[in-house]
Amino acid sequence: MTLRRRCLAVAVGLAAVVVLAGCGKHGSTSSPPGPSGPAGVGTPEPQTNCTKKATDASGLERALSEASSGDVVCVTGDLGDARLKIDKGGSESSPLRVLGDGRTKVKGISVAADNVVVDGFVADEPKAPGASLKGSNITLRNTAINGPRRDDGDGIRFWGSNIRIEHNTITDTRNAKGAHADCMQTFATDDDNPASQDVLIDSNRCEKIDNNCLIVEGPNSEAGDGSGDGETRNITFSNNYCENKAAQAVLIDDTDHAVITGNEIVGDINHAFALQNKATNAVVNGNKARSVRYEVGMDRSSRSGYQGPEPGGAP
Repeated sequence: MTLRRRCLAVAVGLAAVVVLAGCGKHGSTSSPPGPSGPAGVGTPEPQTNCTKKATDASGLERALSEASSGDVVCVTGDLGDARLKIDKGGSESSPLRVLGDGRTKVKGISVAADNVVVDGFVADEPKAPGASLKGSNITLRNTAINGPRRDDGDGIRFWGSNIRIEHNTITDTRNAKGAHADCMQTFATDDDNPASQDVLIDSNRCEKIDNNCLIVEGPNSEAGDGSGDGETRNITFSNNYCENKAAQAVLIDDTDHAVITGNEIVGDINHAFALQNKATNAVVNGNKARSVRYEVGMDRSSRSGYQGPEPGGAP
């Protein structure tokens, strides 16, 4: 069993203690946004100025293969077992926009491209991860991922730079058949899974999560399976709702400048946030944590530059 699995074992029999965060120092290199409405799926971007339309799997595949910078691909209906796969994006100034209407059903989402916006989809029991994001300048928002299954059971996985994960709802991740089912995760193992940088995770809702709401592992993570190349940094986790069962809601490992603010943690867990293995310059403030023994767990290597409540124990 890897350290990743060992250190995130489910906590049971914990005393219920209410902790209100935000008693530490303030200030950060990041400026997290204020909440833009309740956590979870909101109103998707209107399907206007559509340059391409799709209502079935073959039409979607054709529209994406023909799309280029600035195109708006509007998708409606139930696409059955088709997974939304995007391997060609737009430009930084004119991203490719792929828009559902809030009811558009697909069997998961995979983005392996730069400069892409995905908005307004529903994925019921997709093959995990429910959404996979890999590249730079990717946005996923207003999308529901319900009951991801198989593989490691994760709701969303992401790798790359300038990624925005906003106003999504992820439900019912299960540790079935050896899965380690988190709401969201990134890790850096090789060129195919690079270190993540400048990532905003804001106003999402994680419900019925068997493990963590978020795991961020750098290239030298304690799991011992990272590539050792690059640096994971500038991860902001703000205004999210977390209902989970692991020892903590958020684990930050080998990551510089993580900002954790404005979140609501409701799982019956040991501690809300874990910082380990040189998770330096972290900022923790303004969170609400219920049914936890203490808010922040931290090892000595993560103390440098930390701003937040006094740690109550180990990560």
